[in-house]
Amino acid sequence: MPELPTPDDIRAAVDRLRGHVRRTPLIYPGSGAFGTDPSVELVLKLESLQHAGSFKARGSFNSALASPPPPSGLIAASGGNHGIAVAHVAQALGVPAEIFVPAISAPVKIERIRQRGATVHVIEGVYDDAQAACDLRQRETGAFSIHPFDAMLTLAGQATMGVELVEQSSQLDAVVVAVGGGGLAAGLALSVPKDVQIICVEPERSQCLRAALDAGERTTVDVSGVAADSLGARTIGDLAFRALEGRVESVLVSEEAIMDARRRLWEEVGVVSETGGATALAALTSGAFVPASGSILNVIVCGSNTDPSDLSL
Repeated sequence: MPELPTPDDIRAAVDRLRGHVRRTPLIYPGSGAFGTDPSVELVLKLESLQHAGSFKARGSFNSALASPPPPSGLIAASGGNHGIAVAHVAQALGVPAEIFVPAISAPVKIERIRQRGATVHVIEGVYDDAQAACDLRQRETGAFSIHPFDAMLTLAGQATMGVELVEQSSQLDAVVVAVGGGGLAAGLALSVPKDVQIICVEPERSQCLRAALDAGERTTVDVSGVAADSLGARTIGDLAFRALEGRVESVLVSEEAIMDARRRLWEEVGVVSETGGATALAALTSGAFVPASGSILNVIVCGSNTDPSDLSL
C-alpha cells in the first residue's frame, strides 16, 4: 500500500520546488466581504496565480524533479489543470509530454496544454476514462506518469502550499478548500497544525469525498456540472481519503452558488477564477458553511484556467 508523505517528504518537496513555483499571495478583502460576519477575518490564498494557473504545478514539479524523466518524457491524465501543469513542467525541463483529457474538459484548458507543447489526446467520457487511456499508453512508451492526486510525490508537492500558508499567517483558525480527487485538501491536512479546521467543499453533482465519508470507505459516484472538469473525480484518491477521513468537515454547494462566487470574486475583488477555483468561496457566500464569530478564515482560490469573457455572467 502506498504511504502518505511524511514530514521529511514534505520538507524535501519544499526544498525541491524552490525556484520552480511561486509563493502565491494572500489578499484581505476587508470586513464583511462577500456578506460574511464582519468579525470574521477573511483571507484569500491565490493559488490561481501559480505557474500554469493552479496549485497543480506544485505536485507536478515535485514529481518530475524527484528523479530525471526518461527520454519518453512525462504523461498524465487530467480534467485540465493537472495537464496544463504537467505540460508546463515538461516544457521547463525540456522533455516531451502526452496529456489525456476527457471530452468534458473546457476548450480553454485543452488549448493551454497545447500551447505548452504537449500532445493532447481527447477521450470520450469523464476523467476516469482519460486515466485508463493514459495508463495504457504509459505501458507502451515507458513515460513517467504523474498522477493528479493519488501519489505520494504529488501530495507532498501540494502540501507545500500548506507549509507556505502557515508561514504567511500570524494565526490560522480554518481553511476552506475545494475537493476533486482530494490532493490539495490532503496536502493541507498533512501540513497545517492539527487544531486548524479544514472545510472540504464539493459541488452537489461531484461529491466523491462526501460519498466516501458517508460510506466509511472509498466509493464511486457519477459526476457532472459546471466544475466537473476540475472537480470531477468519480472516486476520492486512496491516499487522500486516508489523510482526510476523521480530519475534515464536508460541505456541498450548488451549481448556482459556484457561479455566483466566481462572479463575485471578479466583481468585488478583481480575482479571475475558474468554477473549481471559486467552489471553496461558494461555501461562504451561499451560507453552506458559517465560520465561527471572530475567527480567521483562509479560503483557497485554487485555479484560474478559464475564459475571462464570461466572468460577469
